[in-house]
Amino acid sequence: MSEQTAAPDTPPHRYTAALAGEIEDRWRAHWDEQGTFHTPNPTGALADGFEAVKDRPKLYVLDMFPYPSGVGLHVGHPLGFIGTDVWARFMRMRGHNVLHTMGYDAFGLPAEQFAVETGQHPRVTTEANIATMGRQLHRLGLAHDPRRSVATTDVAYVRWTQWIFLQIFNSFYDPEADRARPISELIAELESGAREPAGDANPGGRPWAELSELDRRRVVDSYRLAYRHEAPVNWCPALGTVLANEEVTADGRSERGNHPVYKRPLTQWMLRITAYAERLLADLDLLDWTDSIKLMQRNWIGRSEGARVRFPVAGHDAAVEVFTTRPDTLFGATYMVLAPEHPLVDRVTAAAWPDGTPDAWRGGAATPADAVAAYRRAASTKSDVERQVETREKTGVFTGAYCVNPTNGQEIPVFIADYVLMGYGTGAIMAVPAHDQRDFEFAQAFGLPIPVVVQPPAAWLAERGVDASTPGERWPEAYSGEGVGTGSANAEVTLDGLATPEAKQAITRWLEASGHGAGTVTYRLRDWLFSRQRYWGEPFPIVYDETGLPVALPEDQLPVELPEIDDYAPRVVADDDEALPEPPLGRATDWAEVTLDLGDGPKRYRRELNTMPQWAGSCWYYLRYLDPTNDEALVDPEIERYWMCGTRPDGTPAAGGVDLYVGGVEHAVLHLLYARFWHKVLYDLGHVSTPEPFQRLYNQGYILAAAYRDERGVYVPAEEVEETEHGFSYQGRPVTREYGKMGKSLKNAVAPDDIIADYGADTLRLYEMAMGPLDTDRPWNTQDIVGVYRFLQRVWRNLVDEHTGASRVTDEPAGEGTRRVLHRTIAAVTADMAALELNTAVARLIELNNHLTKLVAGAGSTPREVAEPLVLMLAPLAPHVAEELWHRLGHTQSLAYEPWPEHDPALLVEHEVELPVQVDGKVRSKVRVAADAGEAAVEAAARADDRVAALLEGRQVRRVVVVPGRLVNIVTGG
Repeated sequence: MSEQTAAPDTPPHRYTAALAGEIEDRWRAHWDEQGTFHTPNPTGALADGFEAVKDRPKLYVLDMFPYPSGVGLHVGHPLGFIGTDVWARFMRMRGHNVLHTMGYDAFGLPAEQFAVETGQHPRVTTEANIATMGRQLHRLGLAHDPRRSVATTDVAYVRWTQWIFLQIFNSFYDPEADRARPISELIAELESGAREPAGDANPGGRPWAELSELDRRRVVDSYRLAYRHEAPVNWCPALGTVLANEEVTADGRSERGNHPVYKRPLTQWMLRITAYAERLLADLDLLDWTDSIKLMQRNWIGRSEGARVRFPVAGHDAAVEVFTTRPDTLFGATYMVLAPEHPLVDRVTAAAWPDGTPDAWRGGAATPADAVAAYRRAASTKSDVERQVETREKTGVFTGAYCVNPTNGQEIPVFIADYVLMGYGTGAIMAVPAHDQRDFEFAQAFGLPIPVVVQPPAAWLAERGVDASTPGERWPEAYSGEGVGTGSANAEVTLDGLATPEAKQAITRWLEASGHGAGTVTYRLRDWLFSRQRYWGEPFPIVYDETGLPVALPEDQLPVELPEIDDYAPRVVADDDEALPEPPLGRATDWAEVTLDLGDGPKRYRRELNTMPQWAGSCWYYLRYLDPTNDEALVDPEIERYWMCGTRPDGTPAAGGVDLYVGGVEHAVLHLLYARFWHKVLYDLGHVSTPEPFQRLYNQGYILAAAYRDERGVYVPAEEVEETEHGFSYQGRPVTREYGKMGKSLKNAVAPDDIIADYGADTLRLYEMAMGPLDTDRPWNTQDIVGVYRFLQRVWRNLVDEHTGASRVTDEPAGEGTRRVLHRTIAAVTADMAALELNTAVARLIELNNHLTKLVAGAGSTPREVAEPLVLMLAPLAPHVAEELWHRLGHTQSLAYEPWPEHDPALLVEHEVELPVQVDGKVRSKVRVAADAGEAAVEAAARADDRVAALLEGRQVRRVVVVPGRLVNIVTGG
């Protein structure tokens, strides 16, 4: 029987699902009408009511931006949302001015793909999905300020996203100042001669005065934080767009749709996040994040100290530059490897195979050019992840070119191999096979020499059955650790006999003195590829003039809105690996080609046809929440300072303005890294007050649920699976059960609407918080929800007569024992709530209510001094029923701003303690004694206990051991 369907003999005022629904609808309407959770700003359009809260400390609580899925929410989605709501309600009652709202990360590929399939405009789909999700979230009773909600697709929001892009485009990073500065200041320095134009855009090193206007523009563009660059990208013809590495599977196919993905060089917008690498690393120390999340960020940034070394290409006016963290192994470099996409490959590939080239190096091709072309085609079908798998067989082909090892003058062959990626380091490596396992395996496969240049410890050699005289070719594996230099000397430097740290220093000094290289720091982090060949995204506020160079639109021409088009499908052949992207915006010819007056008269311009990635809007939404109606600025400075300048619990200034940021660990790297980068640019330019956006980060766990596979390994709908005596079946066929993250892919989602209909939203909230610690995964079991549902029924029954609806609360004082239980609960729940240990807070409230239930069973009523604190403590977890009970207790105002109950420390002191009594080591009874009772009194109480006395009758007591406050053990002699 559904919990909605009451039995015929159910008392008329029992807390049922039907009554819960009525209460919840009424109180949500009341909150909406009264603006209960409207959070005032210190100034501006949302300042009404600020006088009442101006003396409260601010608290900014933030949930990670959700994407409005077309299938709506399942019960796993709101886990973190409920957790933040509970904590925010608690802190509001503790005297804070709390900002908590919700918006939508609404651009994205799913809506565009749906448009391709159905012809329905992505905006229609997105807005319908937002409405569905908003309705579901509203039913949960989340105490959000609805006036502050935004979606990244809102035209007003797009305008400010484009404005931030222009701030990045119109800035450069000054290494000396270690911050971004306006590009206008760079131009002024170039014009005055304070700075010389440098970089690849000025290859001749000419002074500024000698450069043409076009060359000057190219030089300036080369400094910008947002710039265009040809880069190898993951091109998916079937989806018609470039994909991020994270969107490509290990098999080299798109995560969405499982389509082939190819590496293609495309000119794309890039953001110079690498300029901020050191600050992104250093400022992690300012944040209250877990060590594991910080480590993930540090590993992604990947700071490495080492040296850049130039290897001249024999017979060419070119050199291969590599970065190595082990310059002490330079003498052991016996071949070079370039990424297949490396720009030098075409320049250095020989016309014919050099004499004596082994067949294994040729790849079965007649010429090096044929071998390189075939290998490149094969490599382009593999993802970066697949190429980096260490257990893969090493493949590659010889280019026919040789480099010169600068330490010994030896010519060493140049290969291309897919285990080297253009996106990491310089896209080239010096291969030292004796001291790198991948190089070792490659050298074995291609018959290359493996000289030892770092002597391993004797124990390492002995474990592998070799000794110091064994040549590297006979080693079972490479040695990559530190050791002592050997076989590493020329006329100018020797590393022989030096330990690795000293050898690194010696070779680096030699490289710098000889002009072959220099010590340097490099990062695994690459500049952010910021273009997508999609329709459903933010248009760039950029046009191109007759030179083909980018021109920023003035701010008064923002926003640039998407044009209306009829066909969202890419015009490509899905499996044609030579197909090039045609962005859908290219079809809007009246939009793509435009006449504008940008200060020098009307001219014809071409718009940027790519759109920004979904990451763009989610990089800064926390700032728009602060001042969402502002049409004049991204955020009013006074409002920004109020919400973003705070203090840590220890009283020190916070580096980030968001006091608590909650979301899934899957965003531990990219979203957080990108948002931190954007924020730092805005900080450098004076638009925000703190160097970081998020002071405290908390990753909630996931809700797991049973999932079922049929004999094909295909997931089947979990709700249609039946349990039989032999296991589980679906439509009469056996299926196997497993557990996984609840969601559409495993077909194990449970809709919150169904749970709310059967039990009420408060029961759902309470159950999700009671299931386990908020930061751990927990299994969902709908049957278990009955337990917390009955807890709410018992709370209701203790305060409301189920038959008459009258109050059962009396003004008679509570007994001392009950008062002590209450104040212990207040102290414990307060500590649990503050620490986000919400599951234990629920458990303590259940204990208190159990005590109250026994009291009511005897006295027939509940003391008000217990009822009111119980309702207040219940309010953050189950706000609707708590509001109703508060109202029935005679209060006319919402409890949302009522002070949180305080415990009396005196009532936490135990005057009596209960001690277990052991007889010969086994617990036989328990006695209560004064907390300060001496050993004699404790022994007397134990002996006087009826059960213990009966056990001791006729037996000799040899000794009595009293452990104060812990136990009594009576040892007998038989």
